[in-house]
Amino acid sequence: MFTAAAAALLVALALALTRACLGPTVFDRALAANTVGTIAVLLLAVIGFLTGRPEFLDLAIVYGLLNVVGTIAVLKYFQYGSLGDPGNADDGGQR
Repeated sequence: MFTAAAAALLVALALALTRACLGPTVFDRALAANTVGTIAVLLLAVIGFLTGRPEFLDLAIVYGLLNVVGTIAVLKYFQYGSLGDPGNADDGGQR
């Protein structure tokens, strides 16, 4: 059963990679890259279960957190053009 799940995840990973390479806009590609990261987390968890190594779940959790932070950073870069820009300076000091 878990072998079939791993095979299905590999097929979904191939489809997401195709979408990441051929997406029509930057945001479609970023969403596909986030999907690739999510599928990789699931695949790590399934492989850890199949091999009987629970430490793979720790790796999957860390990779999932890095995936979220990386996606937010990439989207901020494409929206504002810089990662160091604090935002609009004309907001009257309110953040």
